[in-house]
Amino acid sequence: MERENFGSRLGFLLVSAGCAIGIGNVWKFPFVTGQNGGGIFVLFYLLFLIIMGMPILTMELAVGRASRQSIVRAYQALEPKGTKWHIHGYVCIAGCALLMMYYTTVSGWMLAYFWKYAVGEFEGVPTDRIGDVFSRLLADPVQLTVFMAITVAAGFLVCSSGVQKGLERVTKVMMTGLFLLILVLVVHSLLLPGAEEGLSFYLMPSVSRASKVGIGKVITAAMNQSFFTLSLGVAAMEIFGSYMSKERTLPGEAVTICAMDTFVALMAGLIIFPACATYQVNVDAGPDLIFITLPKVFGNMAGGRLWGALFFLFMSFASFSTVTAVFENLIAVGIDTFGWTRRKSVGVNFIVILAASMPCVLGFNVLSGVNILGRGNVLSFEDFLVSNLMLPIGSLIFLLFCTTRLGWGYDRYLAEANTGRGLKMARRLLPYFHFCVPVLIIIILVTGLI
Repeated sequence: MERENFGSRLGFLLVSAGCAIGIGNVWKFPFVTGQNGGGIFVLFYLLFLIIMGMPILTMELAVGRASRQSIVRAYQALEPKGTKWHIHGYVCIAGCALLMMYYTTVSGWMLAYFWKYAVGEFEGVPTDRIGDVFSRLLADPVQLTVFMAITVAAGFLVCSSGVQKGLERVTKVMMTGLFLLILVLVVHSLLLPGAEEGLSFYLMPSVSRASKVGIGKVITAAMNQSFFTLSLGVAAMEIFGSYMSKERTLPGEAVTICAMDTFVALMAGLIIFPACATYQVNVDAGPDLIFITLPKVFGNMAGGRLWGALFFLFMSFASFSTVTAVFENLIAVGIDTFGWTRRKSVGVNFIVILAASMPCVLGFNVLSGVNILGRGNVLSFEDFLVSNLMLPIGSLIFLLFCTTRLGWGYDRYLAEANTGRGLKMARRLLPYFHFCVPVLIIIILVTGLI
């Protein structure tokens, strides 16, 4: 069977960026920035994205493009004879599936809030009762299941038409809508009367604010966020390397993907912090910032129903772009590894993900008393496994595979990465990849476990 390809470079960039752009950008980045002193955190975030995130992104893409296969077959095609690197490929498949087991639920929350604003459910709700809307949503297994199932069904429906006709075509429309919504929401927030105070907190580095949190904590949080925003380590990006052409170098494409990902994260902050400052809302509210704190802002805002609907439509686009991208990875594994048709792979994965997502849905109501190994509810435990274990360990394995003689090797990786026009990866970076990047990843792993 002939390998599918992207129809255009723009399609590859938008789908790859869409995979990276997700809940980590539009939900986690603003509240982590708020908790870690604002401007200085943003500077460290950008630094670590450049020195750590981008190089590992090129490695995932290189494995995909060189092999033209999904992750298990990719390792088997590139690994030295007799080695077992491909075992990590199966771990990557499990990681992508586990990610979707809770990501679809959170994506469903975004969709549910868009619907609630669109139909006017927040109209007339007193400010001190707005948090009850989220509590009622979590307590209702039927409502959560419906929105999760819509997300899963829509994601696999998009992917069922193939890479070009399904994933690429829909992602182009969705990402265009995402960027337009960002611009509208940013302009609106910047025109609010308290915007200047919010921008100062967000964009002006303050040593005193960072010192209150602890500089070490700020740096570690920035390192974690820059690393996790790209979802590296579970081959979520590797599959798109297998569909791309060799016209452009991988470092150049990685820079573009990271720039688009960072743009959305930074713009999310420009939407949220001026609004919080205007309406005197704490920016360090943590995970509640999006679903409880911001709705209070919209409740006090002229035209709040419209702005709330647009904001959660933007959030839904951002999360759904990741869902479709990871679904494509799971579908490709079925096609490449098990020889299934796309239709069969879509059907099998749809049933598996739909069923496997139910424990997370029920973890907020029927199973709300369950605390797994001291890590909290089902969502918290699944997120811990993926974010704190699979992503850093997987990224370390990709790094070792691409830079050591025991794996694919630095020369082969470098040749693949530098094929085409654009920014090249320097050979002299090998010592940095051997000694510095592993230390940074181990720091992330250890702090995550602690």
